[in-house]
Amino acid sequence: MKRMNTTIWKVQSDASSAHPFLTEAGSWIARGRTVAFPTETVYGLGADAGNTVAVEAIFEAKGRPSDNPLIVHIADEEQLDALARHVDDTSRLLMRAFWPGPLTLVLPAKPGAVSPRVTAGLSTVAVRMPAHPVALALIRAAGCPVAAPSANRSGRPSPTLASHVRDDLDGRIGGIVDGGPAGVGVESTVVVVEAGGSRIRVLRPGGVTVADMRRAAPGVEVTVETAAEEAFAPRSPGMKYTHYAPQGKLTLVQGEPGEVAAYIRRTLAEAKQSGERTGVLTTAERTELYEADRVVRCGREDDMEAAARELYAALRQFDEAGITLIWADGYTASDGIGLAVMNRLNKAAGHRIVQV
Repeated sequence: MKRMNTTIWKVQSDASSAHPFLTEAGSWIARGRTVAFPTETVYGLGADAGNTVAVEAIFEAKGRPSDNPLIVHIADEEQLDALARHVDDTSRLLMRAFWPGPLTLVLPAKPGAVSPRVTAGLSTVAVRMPAHPVALALIRAAGCPVAAPSANRSGRPSPTLASHVRDDLDGRIGGIVDGGPAGVGVESTVVVVEAGGSRIRVLRPGGVTVADMRRAAPGVEVTVETAAEEAFAPRSPGMKYTHYAPQGKLTLVQGEPGEVAAYIRRTLAEAKQSGERTGVLTTAERTELYEADRVVRCGREDDMEAAARELYAALRQFDEAGITLIWADGYTASDGIGLAVMNRLNKAAGHRIVQV
């Protein structure tokens, strides 16, 4: 693609839509340009959801597969009425509990409400209202719903800092609103309500957990999409392809902690003899167990919220060090936000998992 000048606007994390930089960035989106911005999850790459040319610029900048739908970001519920044919009572219950926040709802789309490139040809549209003040202010300044996947090259770790966006997309997008670090660190939870409102299906785990939704919607069944179901046409972003991956080959090792550590130490020694540059991603408690070219700590075993916040920046450290082989150790969580962390690690590894 033709290289362009990427403008960077630096604003405080609580800037309003009246801020001159956000007014300018919003007008760029309204005129069909691409602008990256912070949310409470990760940085997104935004464009007018109704402008097919602008949406296509997102796909081109990211190198994103065309059958991967985009999430539409709104700043108030009135915008939802123009996007969705119907919003069921259970979805309304989830909106009241978690909007603004890291929850995306997949809803029946109104014909022609958004570009067909946003929905990837599906009859549904994925919508969320972000909790970050800068994101909300930018959407209001743009005056339109904003389609926005994560602001990284497709398949790469998602950006939690404006500098990550610049590393991946400088010269490929119109601008970057630098509003400081993202908060949650992993993308929003994506759900679809089924069976007449009696079941919530989690298509992608994220910042809103299964337990959160069960508390908000008592009596409603909550299920999680299986890996086998993800192999089909994706109903939400982040389902079908390898995502979040560093440039080096990542392997996720699972099992009893002592056996995991022994396996990784053995394979580290073999890789070093072959001339590979090696890396290990692990928790703070286990960093001393390994001698690799780069050992990166990411959270603690008893603090998966920290692991979520630090995950993508940690994965990017391996690229900075030129690491070619990486092992991930120390994560045994299977619920809460730990489910989202393991989902992202699994995808970053391309489902390359060793059980020991």
